Formats: sequence, C-alpha cells, structure tokens
Amino acid sequence: MEILLIIVSAIFVNNIVLAQFLGICPFLGVSNKLSTATGMSAAVCFVITLATLVTYLLNKYLLLPFQLEFLQTISFILVIAALVQMVEIVLKKMSPSLYQALGIYLPLITTNCAVLGVAMNVVQKEYTFGLPSHMLGLGEAVLYAFATSLGYGLAMVIFAGLREQLALSSVPKAFKGIPIALITVGILAMAFMGFSGIA
Repeated sequence: MEILLIIVSAIFVNNIVLAQFLGICPFLGVSNKLSTATGMSAAVCFVITLATLVTYLLNKYLLLPFQLEFLQTISFILVIAALVQMVEIVLKKMSPSLYQALGIYLPLITTNCAVLGVAMNVVQKEYTFGLPSHMLGLGEAVLYAFATSLGYGLAMVIFAGLREQLALSSVPKAFKGIPIALITVGILAMAFMGFSGIA
C-alpha cells in the first residue's frame, strides 16, 4: 500500500514540474506538438530512471564511504551528462530507429534540471517505503525515479494537448504564445493540486 502511495504521490501530488517547478524550460519549449512532447517524455523517463540508478550507486558506494558528500551535485551533473552521451552513442549503434525518434531530444535532457532534481531528491529525502531510513534500497529509489518521470511525461503530454487546442482557438493578441501557455500551466498546476488530499 505504501509503494502505491509513493507512486501516486510522485506522479500526481508532488509532480516534478507542476509542484516542484523543475524542468520548466523543456516543458515549455518542446510542448508545442503532442508528438514531440511524447518523444521528449519517453526520453526523459528513460534518462531519469537510468541516472537515478547510477547516481544512487555512486553516492552509496563512493561518496558516502569516503565522506565526499559535498561533491554530490557536481558528480551527479557529470554522471548525467556522460549518461546522456553514452545513451546517444548506444542508441545510434544498436537501434537507429529509436535514435531517430529520440535523438533530437537526448541533448536537451542534459540541461533538464528535473533529471538532477530527482537524483538529489532520492539521496536527500531518502524515500524508504516504510523501511528504516538506513535501509533505503536501490529498487525503491529506481521506482520513485520512474514514477516521477511518468508524472513529468503525463504533465507534458496533457500540456501539449492543451497547447494544440489553444493554437486552434481565438486567443486575444496580448495573450498569444508564452503568456497563454503560462496561464495554462498555472491552471494545470491548480488542477493537480486537487490530488493533494490523496497522499
């Protein structure tokens, strides 16, 4: 039950973009079309999950034992940048079709602060799923990261659909473009606040 509560909380209640305001730049920049938003969401989901797995292991087996916690931020940034580059190279060799689908979005993920934010959340908040805090497991950390990335993707796909509808609507000239997008994001964030009673 607690695992389900954490998943629902990560996707709806503490949505990484609508409640924590991380990853706003790609959220606003790539959400003009539903197809590009879906591609970006899939790429972010993959990279957030993989980056959390690697940064968790780095933190637990290298930084903490040698008391190098002050290097968390810089080492996590380097790991994320290296992971994105490696994923890009592997996809280009192993699956050219998937690389073409995600290839445009992979470099953008390097600068997405949501990836770093999730890795830092896992380390600092220690989501334990009912276990004592010293027993935080790798599986729980990866599950939290995956659920958070699903929340990011859900918000981005919903927002992209709304922006496509707004493009067909008659919006006052002063509100066209980014102003109406920001108002829409605000209303979407308020709608997601309705889930706060669940968790």
